[in-house]
Amino acid sequence: MPVTPQRIIDIETWKDWQAEGRRAQLVDVRSATEFATAHLPGAINIPLEQIELRTADLEANAPVVLVCQGGTRAHLAGALLAASGRDLVVLEGGTGAWLNAGYPAVRSTASRWALERQVRLIAGLLVAVGVLLAVALSHWWLVVPAFVGCGLIFAGVSGLCLMGEMLARLPWNRPRHVHASHCRKPRWEYPAPASLKVGLKRAGKLFRWILRGCRISTRMPFTARWCGFAATAKTRKMC
Repeated sequence: MPVTPQRIIDIETWKDWQAEGRRAQLVDVRSATEFATAHLPGAINIPLEQIELRTADLEANAPVVLVCQGGTRAHLAGALLAASGRDLVVLEGGTGAWLNAGYPAVRSTASRWALERQVRLIAGLLVAVGVLLAVALSHWWLVVPAFVGCGLIFAGVSGLCLMGEMLARLPWNRPRHVHASHCRKPRWEYPAPASLKVGLKRAGKLFRWILRGCRISTRMPFTARWCGFAATAKTRKMC
C-alpha cells in the first residue's frame, strides 16, 4: 500500500474547515486522562499506543486530523499510519495552541492538571526532598527516592499507577455530587481551586510536626537516629 504523506494545518485553518462544514474526523492521540482534562469539540480519543491497532475506527472517505498537546505525538501518529491509506492531516500547535487562542474546549474532569502531570510533580518532589534530607541529615532518607523509583518501575511494567489511582480520588480531581432538591441553585458544581492549596498547607504542617516529633522525642531513640538528629541534651527539652 502506498505511503500517504502528511498534511499540516494550523488551528485557524481548522476553524475555517468547521465554518465551511467540511467533513473531517478529529482524532486526539493523547492519553485518556489528558483527553478528559481538555480536548477540542468533536474529537475522539485514540491514544498513540493504540493507533496502529485501531485503524478501522478511522474514516476512510474523509481527512483524519490528528491532534495532541503540541503536535509531536500527532506527527508520530501520522508516521505510524502512513501506510494505512488514510488522508492524514496534523493539527500544528495542538490542544495547547487551541486553548491559548481562547477557543472553547470540552472538559470532562474537574482537574486543572492531567493526572500524569500531577504524578510527575509529586514523584519529583518526593525524590528531591528525599535526596536533600539524605545529604543534610541521614542516608536512611534515600529510602524515599528508592521507593518512588520502584513505584515508577512497577507502573511502567504493569500499566497500573498506584499514585495516579490515589490522586484520581482526591477532591480536586472529581466533581462534587450536585443535588437539585428544593429548587436551590448549588454554589459550586466542582470544588474550589483553593482546596489544593489548603491540602498542601495541611500536608506541610503534618510534615513539620513529624520532624519536630523526631527531634524532641526521648522515648524513641531509633526514630531520632533514623531522622538524622543527634540525641543530645537539647533534644530532651521541648522546642
